[in-house]
Amino acid sequence: MTSVAVIAHTGKSLGGGLAELRRALADEGVDNPIWFEVPKSRKAPKRARAALEAGADLVIVWGGDGMVQRCIDALAGSDVRIGIVPAGTANLLATNLGIPRDIERAVQIALHGRQRKLDVGRLNGEHFAVMAGAGWDALMIRDADGALKERLGRVAYVWSGARHLREEQFRAVIKVDDQPWFEGHASCVLVGNIGRIFGGIQVFEGATADDGKLDIGVVTAKGPVQWTRALARTAVGKAAASPFVETTSARKIRVKFDRPVRYELDGGDRDTIRRMRIDIEPGAITVCVPEPSPEAVP
Repeated sequence: MTSVAVIAHTGKSLGGGLAELRRALADEGVDNPIWFEVPKSRKAPKRARAALEAGADLVIVWGGDGMVQRCIDALAGSDVRIGIVPAGTANLLATNLGIPRDIERAVQIALHGRQRKLDVGRLNGEHFAVMAGAGWDALMIRDADGALKERLGRVAYVWSGARHLREEQFRAVIKVDDQPWFEGHASCVLVGNIGRIFGGIQVFEGATADDGKLDIGVVTAKGPVQWTRALARTAVGKAAASPFVETTSARKIRVKFDRPVRYELDGGDRDTIRRMRIDIEPGAITVCVPEPSPEAVP
């Protein structure tokens, strides 16, 4: 029999909330799951490790991408299965995997869905499942977090992103698979494990979460005019065709900045760094997905 644990972010809401989640689990015969509630996602890894120690072989995560990332960081490399109830704002991993924002359906997928092994990236020792970024996107996420995101939802990202279109560029030196690839001024460095972001926009064409590779893009746009051109190409799924975007894929990525640059993991704001050491860990997690599982659902 499956031993089920739930790790829930109490600040995230969906449908009838955690009470509905308990009812949905009970309807499936899970009457007494191992249950953890956390007020912030950074407290989730400790609970994920406790779930493992308690013998859970299925961990259901209630929250957004940041909450899922924190749990994946603790569970990567283990045999435990991960179910996702997407209760956040963007829910990029769940969306790319076809997991709906519906408690009953998400619970059914977690308990009965197909088990799919996914790659994860590791940046300076911390795992991520969706993407990692430094520069413009990290500043956008930092300013959108908190009360603004609670009030405006996804519009908060648009507002905060527009504020940083004139941000000073940084200089980056990038190696992929031990080979020099990029050296110059940039506004954003984005590393993706999946292809689609907000609204189903395809950032990395053809990227999948189980292809054994990470995709990297560097944006060299400077100022609102160049950024508008780059974002317009991205909006129609042709980011790589922009003269202000360079992309490639690799298993190992090394980045050096000329100054401290703010970064993010799976939509979670972090501090500043001067180096990014990024590697792929193929098949490091098992996620319960719909059957059949589309790689991307706009």
